[in-house]
Amino acid sequence: MTRMRVADVAVAILAKEGVRHAFGVPGAAINPFYAALRSHGGIAHVLARHVEGASHMAEGYTRARPGAIGVCVGTSGPAGTDMVTGLYSAAADSVPILAITGQAPVARLHKEDFQAVDIATIAAPVTKWATTVLEPGQVPGVLAQAFHLMRSGRPGPVLVDLPIDVQMAEIEFDVDTYEPLPLHRPAATRAQAEKVLDLLAAAERPILVAGGGIVGADACAELVELAELLDVPVVPTLMGWGAIPDDHPLMAGMAGLQTAHRYGNATLLAADLVVGIGNRWANRHTGGLEVYRAGRTFVHVDIEPTQIGRVFAPDYGVVSDAGAFLRRMLEAARGRTLPSRTAWVRACAERKGTMQRRTHFDDVPVKPQRVYEEMNRAFGPETRYVSTIGLSQIAAAQFLHVYRPRHWINAGQAGPLGWTVPAALGACVAEPDVPVVALSGDYDFQFMIEELAVGAQFNVPYLHVVVNNSYLGLIRQAQRAFDMDHCVQLGFDNVNSPGLGKYGVDHVKVAEGLGCKALRVTDPRELAPTFARARQLMAEHRVPVVVEVVLEQVTNIAMGPEIDAVVEFEDLAGSAADAPTAIVPLP
Repeated sequence: MTRMRVADVAVAILAKEGVRHAFGVPGAAINPFYAALRSHGGIAHVLARHVEGASHMAEGYTRARPGAIGVCVGTSGPAGTDMVTGLYSAAADSVPILAITGQAPVARLHKEDFQAVDIATIAAPVTKWATTVLEPGQVPGVLAQAFHLMRSGRPGPVLVDLPIDVQMAEIEFDVDTYEPLPLHRPAATRAQAEKVLDLLAAAERPILVAGGGIVGADACAELVELAELLDVPVVPTLMGWGAIPDDHPLMAGMAGLQTAHRYGNATLLAADLVVGIGNRWANRHTGGLEVYRAGRTFVHVDIEPTQIGRVFAPDYGVVSDAGAFLRRMLEAARGRTLPSRTAWVRACAERKGTMQRRTHFDDVPVKPQRVYEEMNRAFGPETRYVSTIGLSQIAAAQFLHVYRPRHWINAGQAGPLGWTVPAALGACVAEPDVPVVALSGDYDFQFMIEELAVGAQFNVPYLHVVVNNSYLGLIRQAQRAFDMDHCVQLGFDNVNSPGLGKYGVDHVKVAEGLGCKALRVTDPRELAPTFARARQLMAEHRVPVVVEVVLEQVTNIAMGPEIDAVVEFEDLAGSAADAPTAIVPLP
């Protein structure tokens, strides 16, 4: 046993739990922890410019790297409240991150001390657990439980609040004998797998809906193997995109109201059995349940028992880790005679081959569809995309192609503006050899643009495509229902950049002022050479490179109130013959 300061104990436990990076902002109440980070030396620290940014960096880190847990650190008071949006985003998408905050001394917690706030109570609704540790001797157990909870069952975030006197206290601790707690992950039984196979055998037009739980369980290879063994098409959710490559013959397209393919919705509507694995039946995927469920049998597999039946009661439910379920299904399926799915698979492939949306436009200002067409050409299957919310993200999901797990990183349910820059940085830190392309509308980009300086300071290169229509585009399109276009225009005459006209903010100058490189595109013919130039600049300077594309201000992107009533804006719709983004096989 060794007598150690609690702050040193905490850092030693983080290292034993596999933490290699932390993102944060130091302050008076968390300085003992930072002193421990410095003396330990095994955990690299990235200094954010905003504590919310640090929380999103931790999210991007976890989402990009299998088995990792991102850590964000801040002082007392506003640092913790700044983290709440990141905790909400992580909780909504089942992403484990650990938030560590400093706090006023224990004896002053009830005295309205400077920057003393009950952050555990504030964070409780958006975490699996949030706690202020009042006794130094409890810190090892609290941290062990924190990692246990983050990884067990449905993953999610935890906040641990450490008063400064607790951090500085000394306790007896043996770091060499510390071991992580065993995890709890329910697993499907053989009988449950046989039941699902019976339902699949009875169906004529089955599909598998692949949710983010499959990606989180690192079970994408098992998903593809099962789909191939059963010859059943796969409809990934937005959070499950990449679980099966876009060019795989059984990838049947995404379904939903916004981030969906025409062929994906058509295939789901034609199905008679839907087996959802690791998904939540999110409303942007289902739309109205009467339309979504009509004439179809449903199986729901989820690691969290209370998710079964939460949105609607399935015909059969299985509480199981997605990976454990898929492995059990493979074991059971190999011993059975499986029905032929040739006609159904061919019909799905025909829809995929014909129900494409048009992307090739030569207009100036640039139409957004052309941006994604050129991105598909410029960036290969190894590219990891990061985005959050808005018309830019919706169009990206409709037009881009993703070929690998964790190569589409998206704040799915919460969708906070400003998320993209810090999340992209976190993803780059997690796996620096994987090329990252972030995508933002101009408003998302402006929310946390200061975090670009982090990429410049720490030499974290990535490419950030900003599609600038100087509008709150998604809200403008939603306001059509109210016959208005109100408080959504971002444009103004910028006296410092008169060449921008009505587009206002000069993102190129701002990005350059933050230490990054930036390029602007106004003609679609410039997109391909500009993307190539951006990659050269990244390699040369090792900083983020922004490519701003000046778009036409008003473009409506396909979406609708139900999956059978998506408005396609027919002047923009086409067949596969005139869609250059039609999926091509991997080289």
